[in-house]
Amino acid sequence: MTTFTRRSLLSASALAVLGSAACNGTAVQKADQSASAQASATIGLTYIPNIQFAPFYWAADKGLFGQQGVAVSLRHHGASEGLFTALGAGQEEFVIAGADEVLQANAEGLDLVTVAGYYQTYPVVLIVPEASPIKALKDLEGHSIGVPGEYGESWFGLQLALRNAKLSRKDVSVKSIGYTQQAALATGKVDAIVGFRNNDVVQFAQAGVKVRQIPLGDEIPLVSSSIVTTRKLVQDQPDLVRSVCRAIVQGVQAVVADPSAAVATSSAHIPGLTAAETQTRARATLEATIPLWKGPEVVPRLELDADRFVAMEAFMRSAGLLTKKVDAAKAVDTSVLS
Repeated sequence: MTTFTRRSLLSASALAVLGSAACNGTAVQKADQSASAQASATIGLTYIPNIQFAPFYWAADKGLFGQQGVAVSLRHHGASEGLFTALGAGQEEFVIAGADEVLQANAEGLDLVTVAGYYQTYPVVLIVPEASPIKALKDLEGHSIGVPGEYGESWFGLQLALRNAKLSRKDVSVKSIGYTQQAALATGKVDAIVGFRNNDVVQFAQAGVKVRQIPLGDEIPLVSSSIVTTRKLVQDQPDLVRSVCRAIVQGVQAVVADPSAAVATSSAHIPGLTAAETQTRARATLEATIPLWKGPEVVPRLELDADRFVAMEAFMRSAGLLTKKVDAAKAVDTSVLS
């Protein structure tokens, strides 16, 4: 199975800043293991430490998992590790991953369940230079579009953008450019890229490159980063699932309420985050991520909508993103946070 979310979270420049201390293999951080904890769980945080995982760092360091009766370890994936490999092998009880990626995995034979949201707003957008004649999705016709590759949420987002623009693959030139979005767009190698509003857009701003974002459409059936586990764990340990998700919700709410404190807390988990310049960059990413956590809510609750999973499955199947029909109702459990 292709790894998706870990790549969508981080750009090459972020890897250069933060990766030196984290790319030598899998890192497990033992945290929040109070004496009163009655259960234990490992949460997979995809790829290297990053400020977008701040709610997990907060929940661990501030004892939120322990208050729910769970001893939690945070585990960052290795560079070549599959997104759901450790979850399927029983090395993790939870992983943060796109719910759209869960549907793909289930179509390939896994039995995963999304038990809580994380990003309430889909983070993928079209990005064009500020002076570009591309003002709306329909203007993409005849232009080149850069994507990391034909996988993951950038690829899913492109399919949705083309559908909403009533365009086909033949109407545009799609180029696989790897993780060189900034250079490819700035040098005119492509006319547009598919990227992330809380990552690529931030990186462009920090580099002084003026760009515009174009949404994928008015209605987006895709569901991005979420809290994922196995059906077996949901059935065998529902209280554990509920407790972990509640602590994550509390962590998200705390980070949204106090971003400065969140950066300070995260510095113990992210190599190099003690430097002032790095903290400024992390704060910019965090400020761009907060709207994704909140969505339309003033206080994020991370609750799931089963109807969105049905719509997501239908879209992904129609776009050829699923190898077979998936029971969307079995891929989500809305009762955990209800």
